[in-house]
Amino acid sequence: MREISVNGQKRAAVGKKATKALRKEGLVPCNIYGEKRNEKGLPEAEAFYVPFTELRKVIYTPHVYVVKLNIEGSERVAIIKELQFHPVTDALLHIDFYEVNETKPITVGIPVKLNGLAEGVKAGGKLNLAIRKLDVTAPYKQIPEVLDVDVTALQLGKSIKVAELQFEGLEIATPKEVIVCSVKATRASRSAAAAAEAAEA
Repeated sequence: MREISVNGQKRAAVGKKATKALRKEGLVPCNIYGEKRNEKGLPEAEAFYVPFTELRKVIYTPHVYVVKLNIEGSERVAIIKELQFHPVTDALLHIDFYEVNETKPITVGIPVKLNGLAEGVKAGGKLNLAIRKLDVTAPYKQIPEVLDVDVTALQLGKSIKVAELQFEGLEIATPKEVIVCSVKATRASRSAAAAAEAAEA
């Protein structure tokens, strides 16, 4: 996974008034959830804020990043757990981060990359990517930037499901029956098939 460094500052006040004031200054309120637990045994959030300019590259990108947070000298490694946007303006309102380490497995969606020229495409079909990301589970150091899927042998009218895929060191968390990609028949491929049948006849 790609890594990016972000600098933040601790939040002294966490109420609505305080968070509204932060946003007016171009700052994004954030929480990070780590090993700390509250009295009920639930993960305890630590509040901080980050300038929006530092978050732009992390948010508006097809890539998945591990974020190295420097919060007033305290180094933390995390992934984005949840983003909150304004329902009308689409402005970024809040981010929840989840702290990770090199041994603790995490589950994260990684982009799928189709490689090769499918046999079905050679026959006139159209390659269709049905799902853009697959959820995989592993320590973050073992998770790649993309998941390469070889489609060379994929025939016309056929598909590749999650159950058919394997990636070294990764456990796929997406349901096995989900279709990853397929080659659909087109008018040209149907015409070619009909012509071939007529020639054989």
